Amino acid sequence: MHSSFSDGRSVPEDYLAPALAAGLKEIGFSEHLTLFRELEHWNMNPANVTSYINHLDHIRKSTNHIRIRTGLEVDFIEGKESEIGDFLAPLELDYVIGSVHYLGEKTVDFGPEFYEGKNIDRLFESYFDMVCKAVESGLFDIIGHCDLIRIYGYKPTIDLEPLYRKLAGIMKKYDVVFELNTNGRNRPLADFYPDRRFLNIFHQENVPVCVNSDAHMPARVGKYFDEAYDLLRYMGFTEMAVFEKRVRKMVPF
Repeated sequence: MHSSFSDGRSVPEDYLAPALAAGLKEIGFSEHLTLFRELEHWNMNPANVTSYINHLDHIRKSTNHIRIRTGLEVDFIEGKESEIGDFLAPLELDYVIGSVHYLGEKTVDFGPEFYEGKNIDRLFESYFDMVCKAVESGLFDIIGHCDLIRIYGYKPTIDLEPLYRKLAGIMKKYDVVFELNTNGRNRPLADFYPDRRFLNIFHQENVPVCVNSDAHMPARVGKYFDEAYDLLRYMGFTEMAVFEKRVRKMVPF
């Protein structure tokens, strides 16, 4: 979930009541953080990370109705792996989500104009290649919206199964969790990430999963979770990953 510390529309406290109403026992905040690039409006200023962590710690101590986890959604920047690791190392976090938003100097999710005049097949291949590098970096506990490149519904002509199979194999090798991100239902794509046609590949490779709302407003906390869990059960999944102090535990659903 994203609060006003990055590009969310409300302060963290506003997410608690909707989470309880949705029947959630645990929530996690994961503010956007992009290091070593010019600060954009959707990212938290790195200078505010300590304030963010302290703010959530205060909320955690003031409520016993729901468990609150502290995370970050960090952009993978190729060539800056060691610097990102150095930045994250001293932080008291429960988990780190690694995401790929940038291909080159532009993000893939801030308008369909990014795709205009480009080779869509090559974009998909480049995006998956970058996500694989994010996994291999060893920086992240979870990989967020692993096929965000689908966001505007552009259809490549190539067979995508090998891309998903390679990614799932690398995630298994590096023991990284993938998320079923329900916020894709609210975007032009109108479906989950990753593509439900290939969820069976992650199950075959025994890649652990977590279900995330990627909520940017309180009204979307836990939205579409029932559908997400039903889909995962249908695909053969029986448990999901949760984190505390960057230690993963699997719980049944």
